[in-house]
Amino acid sequence: MTMATLSIIVLAGLLAATLIPGFDLGLGALAAAFLLGLAAGVTENDVTAFFPADFFVLIVGVTALFAVAQHNGTLEWLLDLLLRLAGGRLALIALAPFAIGAVLTAAGTLPAAATAIVSPIALGFAARYRISPMLAAVLGVTGIISGLLSPLAVYGVTARELSGKLGIGLPGSAPVTFLAGGLLAGLVVCAGCLVVGRWKGGIPRGRASAPTASTPAPTTPAPTAPTSITPASTAPASTAPASTAPASPSSAPAAGQGGTATATAEPDAPATPPQRSGARAVTLLCMAAVVVLSVGFDMNVGYLGLTAALILQLAFRMPLGAIVSRIPWNVVLLIGGLLTYVGLMQHLGAFKQISDLLGVTGAPLLSLLVLCYVAGITSFAASSIAVFATVMPLLPPLVDAGLSPVGGVLALALASVLVDLNPLGITGGLILGAAEPSVRPRLFRQLLTYGLISIVVAPVLTWAAFGWW
Repeated sequence: MTMATLSIIVLAGLLAATLIPGFDLGLGALAAAFLLGLAAGVTENDVTAFFPADFFVLIVGVTALFAVAQHNGTLEWLLDLLLRLAGGRLALIALAPFAIGAVLTAAGTLPAAATAIVSPIALGFAARYRISPMLAAVLGVTGIISGLLSPLAVYGVTARELSGKLGIGLPGSAPVTFLAGGLLAGLVVCAGCLVVGRWKGGIPRGRASAPTASTPAPTTPAPTAPTSITPASTAPASTAPASTAPASPSSAPAAGQGGTATATAEPDAPATPPQRSGARAVTLLCMAAVVVLSVGFDMNVGYLGLTAALILQLAFRMPLGAIVSRIPWNVVLLIGGLLTYVGLMQHLGAFKQISDLLGVTGAPLLSLLVLCYVAGITSFAASSIAVFATVMPLLPPLVDAGLSPVGGVLALALASVLVDLNPLGITGGLILGAAEPSVRPRLFRQLLTYGLISIVVAPVLTWAAFGWW
């Protein structure tokens, strides 16, 4: 048995061990990387070099900035604003992260940076309005994926450059076709999520009302209790929703309005002093600067977030513990340990072995299906853009055999990214970090299940939908 094969078996064992109560996957992955490195003759320093320092900076910096925004009420204010823009319609509220993610990546934002911006918004809505956290995460990441193949986005640029270098002749309309394909795939997934979410109760029925301008806001350093959707009576959720009156801290839903959803503040929520509006304005300015600098000037969003959080903390004398304690260190350990182990697996050739086992044989369309599965399986625990670039050189022989060049590139790109929503990568780590601590264990299991299912389903769907384009 080769060390590459052993590393695959150990990874499967680590994932199975998550069923054991009290087992920490991050610690287990770090220990497994150390022991496997010893067995394979890889030094401790080389194993440590696989730790994703860029991920550490990214998630710590972004969560520190949003911790400040939550602490001074800015995040709550933003969520209320989006609620008003959506007219209180919960379906539109759930779609907001999808639209924001699509616009960000279509404009050229890197997927990790877009995820870092969208995740707190998506999971913030989920916590306040009783939307399923998993549904909110899927919608947000699907929006990000939808814009990844635009002419300005990283996948769109990479697809065109690699095609040119590999001699894959793309028509002049290819950039528009790539963008249309990504948007179509995202909209189909989004529509399916909304249907399933309404059917399963992941999106409450009715409308929500944001607190009025006169509603008091918090005075204490602790964040306000989240606004939630509460039924007006004990009637079943399937009853037709009725219109709601605006909520206030002391208001209670009227009886007899079955299925009505009303956003109400906690009655004992303390109030925010007027002077905190200045802190909110500066926080919004800092958040806008982080977005502009990361999107327009390709600066590291993690370092930008750390710098902005430090400036705000010093300027307004916020307690440091209130910020540091909100950074999800358990998620940093989890994803850091997993990516360290995955880096060792790549070093040992585990993913190359998986690709070699699958092979590329048969008719062009069937060979493309195999390539889509290679891309999907390896992208599950590795960088999807790196996998896409690695698999692309296998495409020219299929194009020469009659495969559509646009369809082949589009199918491979989407097969690589549609499996990104899993807890073994940076995307999953950012989502877990933005979620409420109480929902993280269940959300981790849901993300893992979703990711494993997507490995089986996504490649064949992208192949069937786009292989003939």
